[in-house]
Amino acid sequence: MESAVDRIGANEVIRFVLELFAFVSLGIWGFLAWPGPWLNVILGIATPIFAILVWALFRSPRAVVRLDAFGKALIEILIMGSAAISWLALGQPIVAAVFGVVAAVSGVLYGRKEFS
Repeated sequence: MESAVDRIGANEVIRFVLELFAFVSLGIWGFLAWPGPWLNVILGIATPIFAILVWALFRSPRAVVRLDAFGKALIEILIMGSAAISWLALGQPIVAAVFGVVAAVSGVLYGRKEFS
């Protein structure tokens, strides 16, 4: 019998780290990209919370709303793409490019696994 630990591969660990990095990235963007004492605090807290809720509702393994593989891919592209764009907006193109490439490769590998 295969346990849950045996089913977790390297790509699943990488994907989890990418998810966390995306949520943190959106929070950093919210705090740093906007002037003023209140808007940046509100966006710094609300942006990652919104992304986490969308991920939990539609993309997580125990998602509340079941989507087909294309719908899941769309949600993932929106959240990971938003995180990469947030780094571009903060003037960090190298971080944006590295994150975007790693997220895309990991997503394609995982998508191939889902389709098989």
